[in-house]
Amino acid sequence: MPSDPPIRHRLSVGGIVQGVGFRPFVYSLATRYGLGGSVRNVAGGVAIEIEGPAENVAAFERNLSAEAPPLAAIDEIRIEERTPGGERGFKIETSGAAEAVPTPVSPDVAVCDACLSELFDPADRRYRYPFINCTDCGPRFTIIASLPYDRPRTTMRAFAMCSRCQAEYDDPKSRRFHAQPNACPECGPSLTFRVAGRGSAPQPEALLAAGRALDAGEVVAIKGIGGFHLACDATSDRAVAELRRRKGRGDKPFAVMVPDLDVARRLAILSADEERLLAGRERPIVLVEKRQGLPLSELVAPGQARLGLLLPYSPLHHLLLAGRVLVMTSGNRSEEPICRENDEALERLGDLADAFLLHDREIHAVCDDSVIRVFEERELPLRRSRGYAPYPLRLPFPSPPLLAVGAELKATFCLAQDRRAFLSQHIGDLGNLETLTAFERAVEHLSDLFRIEPERIACDLHPDYLGTRWAERQAAGRGLPLVRVQHHHAHIAALMAEHGLPGDRPVLGASFDGTGYGHDGAIWGGEILLAYYARAERIAHLRYAPLPGGDAAIRHPRRMALAHLAAAGIEWHPELPPVAATPEGERRILARQLATGFGTVPTSSMGRLFDAVSALADLAQESRFEGQAAMALEAAAEGSTGGETGGGTYRFALRDEDILRLDPTPLLAAVVRDRLRGEDPGKIAARFHTAVADALVAACLHGRKKTGVSTVALSGGVFQNVRLLRLAKDGLTRAGFAVLTHHKVPPNDGGLALGQAVIAGVHPA
Repeated sequence: MPSDPPIRHRLSVGGIVQGVGFRPFVYSLATRYGLGGSVRNVAGGVAIEIEGPAENVAAFERNLSAEAPPLAAIDEIRIEERTPGGERGFKIETSGAAEAVPTPVSPDVAVCDACLSELFDPADRRYRYPFINCTDCGPRFTIIASLPYDRPRTTMRAFAMCSRCQAEYDDPKSRRFHAQPNACPECGPSLTFRVAGRGSAPQPEALLAAGRALDAGEVVAIKGIGGFHLACDATSDRAVAELRRRKGRGDKPFAVMVPDLDVARRLAILSADEERLLAGRERPIVLVEKRQGLPLSELVAPGQARLGLLLPYSPLHHLLLAGRVLVMTSGNRSEEPICRENDEALERLGDLADAFLLHDREIHAVCDDSVIRVFEERELPLRRSRGYAPYPLRLPFPSPPLLAVGAELKATFCLAQDRRAFLSQHIGDLGNLETLTAFERAVEHLSDLFRIEPERIACDLHPDYLGTRWAERQAAGRGLPLVRVQHHHAHIAALMAEHGLPGDRPVLGASFDGTGYGHDGAIWGGEILLAYYARAERIAHLRYAPLPGGDAAIRHPRRMALAHLAAAGIEWHPELPPVAATPEGERRILARQLATGFGTVPTSSMGRLFDAVSALADLAQESRFEGQAAMALEAAAEGSTGGETGGGTYRFALRDEDILRLDPTPLLAAVVRDRLRGEDPGKIAARFHTAVADALVAACLHGRKKTGVSTVALSGGVFQNVRLLRLAKDGLTRAGFAVLTHHKVPPNDGGLALGQAVIAGVHPA
């Protein structure tokens, strides 16, 4: 009886399917079912030609998604019928010519268990080789110069494979079949250890020398996957103090890398979800609760209740840790971008590091460590970078090709086209030319990588942001429309897009942060908006208070406390901590400023109110890093018991005018009363958090009555505070609201570019 005639299909597979072992997987799957055809990388994904009996082709297509490699993320599979050509064998073809189609790229991921087993196996030819990898792990985004993803288009092009590596690369049964970064000690990248004035040591002596330097309390600059770290012994007060001094770090916490979860458990109280994130393939820094009496220097995270922990993610880290616990902080000077090249690091970090552990694999894209908190058993990103970027987010509607440049702080940018938004890795704060240059380089790289030629540009409304000025120049130079997006509208739109809300579904958006330019020229930051993508209406906000001296008030919470007291008509009692902490001459100048309005600007910033209450509770009079006072307030509240309710409960006055105003006068009066009678700062902090959450619920009830909208979106940097986020969500849920929170992009300015992109995407051309 004659067999059924063969059929032939062409499959176009979109998503993260390049650089993740997808073509070898397709080859093996096709071979299993005895099918002919080919697979190749193309811009936009992978193209598969498959031919054979209909039953076998159907089985192949069913299992293509079900059995895909662990790093693959398939967005879509389009199937077209083709005329059979009698093809029997299956092959992996050379990548196709570039097309103008954005192709997702895998983020860099942690070394897999199989490679780790080989790394520590004395019988393996890659024993203790710091650059071991396979199709399931290793560098991806940071080494890719262009697409399609093949070795000549990566920074591995400088390393010709030896015969044994080439044989693995060509063998469909090998775990390294078509693994583009494949290498070994004979043919791949290598380490060098350098000390100024004392020469250098090659691999493997380099690794031992670096370990000895760390054990001796020295600071070592280490070239990693996405840039340099500065490392030192996290148990040594002397080493940590010296690194802090050299870097001008102030009190800002350092991240700590530990060898494994067992050590992490000794340093912190971990939930199951925090352990899952620490050990996941993304390997972010996870902010976790410190244990008391932990065997770390107190200088690692002075005065903090939380500690930033991460586990090794590169083979080099695993080799270097070897029982050590290390500070791992970004390899840069304060306010500058991270170093990525050896010569650059030797020049810029020469007076910060005692020694350098270098390697000769080029880093094409700098990518800092991601930072995550856990909220309701899921990620709450604070910095979305290595391990996550540039994984695309699916947009709720098609977008024209565009570039959104984000904000000044925690800068990221977003490229959007069709239904994909590519949010960049963390760049830094755009406060100087060096960081702006790094920003420009990253924009150029991702634009070329994803072949997106913007037809419009979006930026923040603030006229003095470096990013805004850069966007103005770019738009003028290219003859493109420039869409200026209000800061807090962008925060809410980012969260709406993250949750896939359609364009005609509004939300009540609570956008609480430190600074954002308002339509009236004031500094906003405590806003309730009726928000669509296309427009937003302000329906409530925190009552304005004067911001004296601009950024100076941000650096000195005591000044913000005095400004809020003056706005509330509350006396500057000399026993109040911010009054006592402010020299008499400065108080006189500040009083004149506040009385006349000279050198002040009105602000509705919730972040600045947090600063003020932190100063009043005597938790922070000065801020040596962004958010320090608010972090101290959250930590004090978390450490308090019984401060949320009772006779000391705080409240805002709600003044229903043309726009509802949340007036903190009664709250501030209660804080002052409690402080003067010696109330515990933790109870003041806890009561304040509850009052903010209660006021938010009341404002949203007002908004629902006015608009009929029952969905609330919580965004802005203040909602990095998990205590406030929990109180707000619980209260809103009890009041019958559906509540949206962030899980994919940061609530802070690191997610702002996504909101700008979706707003610009619906803006009239």
